[in-house]
Amino acid sequence: MATTSRKDYYAVLGVPHDADQKTVKRAFRDLARTHHPDRSSEPDAQERFEEITEAYAVLSDPGRRSEYDRHGTASLDGISVEDLLAGLDLGDLFGGGGTPGFGEDDAWPGGFFTGRRGRLADREADIEIALTVPLTTVLGGGTGTVTVRRPGPCGVCGGSGVAPGTRPRSCGRCGGTGSLVIERRRGALVMRQVATCSACGGTGAVVERPCPACAGSGSAEQSESVTLRIPPGIAEGTALRLPGKGMPPPLGGGRHGDAFVVVRTVADPRFERHGADLWHTEEVTVPDAVLGTRLTVAALDGDVVLSVPPGTQPGTVLGIAGRGLPRSGSGHGRGDLRVRVDVRVPDRPGEEELRLYRQLRDLRTAPEPGPVVPRAAGGAAEPREDTAPGPEDGRDRWWRRWWHRLTG
Repeated sequence: MATTSRKDYYAVLGVPHDADQKTVKRAFRDLARTHHPDRSSEPDAQERFEEITEAYAVLSDPGRRSEYDRHGTASLDGISVEDLLAGLDLGDLFGGGGTPGFGEDDAWPGGFFTGRRGRLADREADIEIALTVPLTTVLGGGTGTVTVRRPGPCGVCGGSGVAPGTRPRSCGRCGGTGSLVIERRRGALVMRQVATCSACGGTGAVVERPCPACAGSGSAEQSESVTLRIPPGIAEGTALRLPGKGMPPPLGGGRHGDAFVVVRTVADPRFERHGADLWHTEEVTVPDAVLGTRLTVAALDGDVVLSVPPGTQPGTVLGIAGRGLPRSGSGHGRGDLRVRVDVRVPDRPGEEELRLYRQLRDLRTAPEPGPVVPRAAGGAAEPREDTAPGPEDGRDRWWRRWWHRLTG
């Protein structure tokens, strides 16, 4: 086998011999991103990248790894580099093009064998922008304005990166092509790879006098104000897409990325949002909780009257149907306004209030006298223990009269 390295593959990836597949994959991903020729300016980046890729091709295959553990590189004799690397799928390793420098439609990241940068040249990275809106906008819909900040062509040099009145010269190392063809021989095997020229960074030109405004980068931050429509009932954390408002492609062609506006609700001291429902807390006095009352509750679209039934306990939740937010995605209907009742106990009651509370306590704790049973002539009447239900409401009083009538 003609391999690019005879080193210990475990040492190449920096993992122990008993490393699991997840550890091997993570080590290769980190090393590949560091040493990829499109990203690293080190002179041996291409060779180092080939080395770690070959090591991963062996250690990621359970069969080849087992043979390698038993016989070392001798187990790979007769296997070409192409056969070793054929079918190695890196799509899930690098996220299918979501990682800069790695294309999902290339067999190898950044065009290791093809010399292409994959889909990075076709579409650049997306950006994310936060937007907060009030609950009233969520209720009825509306618009929101965001500021999109991204790099754009420098206004002084027009994106060329050179000082005004000057021109870049053609790169002497690559002849102005921006790439180098590297040829290596391993026995009868000839490997040709196309790598980005490290002298010019793939542009094919060398800037001798950079633009003073952008320091030769050719770009400057640009701001753009964009107004977008907020649909009624938009869910918390929804991302609205602005096509073509993302990062520009660095190679001077292809498509811009997209901007995603993440919409969140501004905190409102009156309400808590739970999906399409709104939660609100109302305080009532102890007498109102015992006797019942009617409250005027503020909803987003006007006041509403809420009936608090007698005997309402602290923490009781009363619902008002259809006074919440529009239901996102359903096309019709609204959530509910849920009112949590908090019973307010006076912390400094007056003397008269304390006297009434004491009377109420005595009234609720005093034992009820039992019915009087007549004794024989000349004797005093004495109370008789009665097992009939006590007079707590109208039904109990009816049972008590029935009980007395039954017992005579």
